[in-house]
Amino acid sequence: SLAGEEAADVAIIGGGYCGLSAAYHLARAGIEARVLEAGDIGWGASGRNGGFCGIGGTWLGPDELKEIYGEDEALALGRALIASVRLVDELTREEGIDVKRQGDGIWTFAHKPSRMTELETTAAFLRELGVEARLVTKSAFEREVFASPEQFGALHEPVGFGLNPLAYCLGLAHAAERRGARLHARSRVTAWRSEDGMHRLVAGGGSVRARRVILATGGWLPDELHPAFRARLVPALSNIIATRPLSADELAAQSWRTEAPAANTRALLAYLRMTPDKRLLFGGRGDTTGSPAGGRGMKRSLQRYLARLFPAWRDVEITHSWRGFISATMRLAPAIGELRDDPSVSFAFGCHGNGVALMSWAGRELAHRIAGNAGELPAPMRGLPRAVPLPSLRRWQLRMMLARAWVEDAYG
Repeated sequence: SLAGEEAADVAIIGGGYCGLSAAYHLARAGIEARVLEAGDIGWGASGRNGGFCGIGGTWLGPDELKEIYGEDEALALGRALIASVRLVDELTREEGIDVKRQGDGIWTFAHKPSRMTELETTAAFLRELGVEARLVTKSAFEREVFASPEQFGALHEPVGFGLNPLAYCLGLAHAAERRGARLHARSRVTAWRSEDGMHRLVAGGGSVRARRVILATGGWLPDELHPAFRARLVPALSNIIATRPLSADELAAQSWRTEAPAANTRALLAYLRMTPDKRLLFGGRGDTTGSPAGGRGMKRSLQRYLARLFPAWRDVEITHSWRGFISATMRLAPAIGELRDDPSVSFAFGCHGNGVALMSWAGRELAHRIAGNAGELPAPMRGLPRAVPLPSLRRWQLRMMLARAWVEDAYG
């Protein structure tokens, strides 16, 4: 934990992928960085996710991105997302981080025949970016990946893989420390004030004085920390269950043949992958209470969902369950950059449930921008999103979004 009065070139709030990547790349550039994390390193989404390292970070489709921002900016965002996956690959190899990498690419399977149309659109967009995306039929998917009564063909993105998310996060933390960054766990920032053109962050048992600050708290962003960030995101709970290890006969019962992560096309999606010890990891969204009872309800809901997709495993024991916040913005795309009226404050949030790669890239990008050697960000992720209207009603707004998603999945 932080103790005493300290100083740094850059103080980073948040010890997840973004904050650690920023610290690592700042240290490599010879810039002194200190990370302040409220919990243990990786306590937030970086230690609670499903281990998908893939292209993502926005809930806008390719056509929507082109309509809102233009084709060039949509493609610029796509190139950044592809680069983010490659960055994780490079970091893990260069720093010798054993992330238990799995699979070659990521599958998205259609939960209705009509959803193949949107997968075709995504495949065409990826091909514009030079990615050889592949569409397969229902029967081909069953031969190659797995069997399920709720799949009607799929898209394979060859950019992406599965990993142990906390192993990656802690490996990145150790790499940042080796490069000279200082990490302070259990050091919640409780006050942030300006002093003679510098920033003073009070945390733990001390404080840090720095000329620059990076805010990298993701879905755990506290509204009261800085007025510029008040009500800039909607935190949503993502929930995961994991089965006991499955036997070879049980895997054969669902024709399971892949190590690649997969997700379906539902708005209230299911995302899943087989871990190295043959547990099915199965995730989804829904609860808006945050209560223990809500968590138990989501566990039961995910068990029913799993049984519907994989009938042969309906009675398999669930040994683990967990959850945590993802962050969404009003523009349904990430927010990365600096405050207009105070460029000494940088930020990155809004990865929409796909932050393993994107937040690693965002941390590097912010470090490069501080070092003075970064180009312009793609427009869909540039700068602050608009604030959430009537922020005190965010929970009800989220409930309406989830209800609309349910209707879309059922009848759309």
